[in-house]
Amino acid sequence: MTEKIGLIAGAGKFPMLFAREASRRGYEVYIAGLTGVTAPELERDAKVMEYFRLGQLSSPIDFFLKNGVRRVAMAGLVRHSSIFGGVMPDLRAAKVLARIQDMRAETIFRAVADEFSRDGIEMASSAMFLDHLLAKPGLIAGKNPDKIAQSNMALGWKIAKALASMDVGLTVVVADMSVVALEAMEGTDACILRAGEIYKNALAGGLKKGKSGLVVVKVAREKQDFRFDLPVIGKGTVESMAKAGAALLAIESGSTLIIDREEVSALADKHGITLISVDNI
Repeated sequence: MTEKIGLIAGAGKFPMLFAREASRRGYEVYIAGLTGVTAPELERDAKVMEYFRLGQLSSPIDFFLKNGVRRVAMAGLVRHSSIFGGVMPDLRAAKVLARIQDMRAETIFRAVADEFSRDGIEMASSAMFLDHLLAKPGLIAGKNPDKIAQSNMALGWKIAKALASMDVGLTVVVADMSVVALEAMEGTDACILRAGEIYKNALAGGLKKGKSGLVVVKVAREKQDFRFDLPVIGKGTVESMAKAGAALLAIESGSTLIIDREEVSALADKHGITLISVDNI
């Protein structure tokens, strides 16, 4: 009997890679897409794919139950800020939102996972087929960080870990031992671009340019739940760094997915950006 896996798919390439690898391994992939968010190209690797409005909970659960799917993963970008963008939850989702104590991303995702489990559907790791894409320790692109860069990485790591522990964000941008920007619900790329604007304006206002440049640090939570909100970087991350004038990106090994690693590495080299994966700093 062919094994089935469900996928709640957001935007970006992550869900495409998940579906493609699951299909390659012989799974039937049942995809719940989000209207206006999920790429229609996903249909190529789906046994069945249906679209649902962001905020619906009953219909996607019924979709998986109807098709005999008992394990489901969540992959892809859904802007946390969309909860303020006129999303109309169905009755079941409204009840879930009424029960939770805050609207942080992990709180919402855990509540959704718990609701799925009420109907006997297990929420699986979003990296279950993609372990080979998890960053391993070491230099990925560019040159090894010097002592100045290492000091800035250490500062960024410390603050990013504190930020992640409060489920605020996973990314911190520093320069010359000063914090330039912290990620909230705008996402990593937007945080990097904002840091670039802040730093550029500060230099225009008379700030003396230091030796480190902008250093970006992206970490995982202390006990990262691989079922959702897994740290991911891709070409868009490097392109944002190039636009911001950032010099270095440090990511946490073993917990960060790199989408299109070879292209990411080549793009970083093209822009003179150092990309490194570390266990701890």
